[in-house]
Amino acid sequence: MAMAVVIESLTKTYGIGQSRITAIDQVSLSFPAGSFTAVMGPSGSGKSTLLQCAAGLDRPDSGKVSIGGAELSGLSETALTRLRRDRVGFVFQSFNLMPALTAAQNVELPLRLAGRKADQKAVQAALATVGLGDRAGHRPSELSGGQQQRVAIARALVTTPQVLFADEPTGALDTRTSRDVLRLLSGMVTEHQQTIIMVTHDPMAAAYADRVIFLADGRVTDTLARPTAEAVAAHMARLEVSADDPASLAC
Repeated sequence: MAMAVVIESLTKTYGIGQSRITAIDQVSLSFPAGSFTAVMGPSGSGKSTLLQCAAGLDRPDSGKVSIGGAELSGLSETALTRLRRDRVGFVFQSFNLMPALTAAQNVELPLRLAGRKADQKAVQAALATVGLGDRAGHRPSELSGGQQQRVAIARALVTTPQVLFADEPTGALDTRTSRDVLRLLSGMVTEHQQTIIMVTHDPMAAAYADRVIFLADGRVTDTLARPTAEAVAAHMARLEVSADDPASLAC
C-alpha cells in the first residue's frame, strides 16, 4: 500500500533551558494514500504541532517527514514552499476567506499566488465537488458558515493536493453543519481517494475517519480503527484522566 505521508522518529521542542517543552517526542507514523485519519488528544498533547510538522509548516528538531516520497528535511525554504503549494492542501477552523472576493475568486487564490493562470474549469470543478457550483459569484457574507467552510475546502482542493490537512475544520460550525462538512470530507476519500489528516477534539467528527490516532504528552498512546463516537469518547476520557494521574495509562 502506497503511503502519502511517513513520519519517522519526529521530535519537536519549544523554548530553552528549564522552560523547554517537548511537544512531539519520537513519533513515527504512516498515513496510507486514500485514507482518512483523525488525530486526537488532550489540550497540549502535541496534535497541532504534529499536523504542522507533517504538513511542512514547521520544521522538527529531529526525525523525518516525507510527503509522496519527498523528504522535507533536506529541502530549502523555497523548495519546501513549492512542495506545500503543489502537494498539500490546508483547511482550518477559521475559514480565512477574503471578504471582498467571490467564492470562485477565493478558490482560485492559491493558483494566482503560485503565479499560475487560474483555470476556471478547475475552479468550477472544485466548487462543484463541495456542492457550491451555483454559489461561485457569492461573497463570504452571502454564505452560511458551512458554505464558507466548503469554499475553504474547495480552495484547498483546486491544486489537486496529494494530502489535505485539516485542523479543527468543524470547530466553528453547529452540529448539523459539521456533519455535512464531515460527510463531504469522507466522500472525498471514498470517491476520489483523497488523503486527509484531521486534528479534532470532537469524537463525532473523529468517527468519520478510517482511523484515530491518540496523543498524550507528545507521544502516540493508541490507535483505533473503524472508530465509533462512543469508542473515541471512551479513549479520550481515559486520556483526560491520565493527565491528572499518568500511572492510569498503565492500568
